[in-house]
Amino acid sequence: MSDELAPVAEAVLLHLCKSVVSEADAVSISASSVGEDRVRFDVSVNKDDMGRVIGRRGRVASAIRTVVAAAGVKDGVATEVEFVE
Repeated sequence: MSDELAPVAEAVLLHLCKSVVSEADAVSISASSVGEDRVRFDVSVNKDDMGRVIGRRGRVASAIRTVVAAAGVKDGVATEVEFVE
């Protein structure tokens, strides 16, 4: 986990991603500040699990982004979630 940019949102994102993939140990998240009250999370998973995280027509990814955005409210930040290979 990173330096307390959005600890609740990051913990929720990590939990959700690890729950969806088959290789939970391969999930890594890097957080970076994008402006004053915005945090960007870059999620990296095993390449075989990328389809699981994105889902059909991006529905799983969209749901993850929605839940993380709600968790970001608790941290007082807006969030962006990007899935990178």
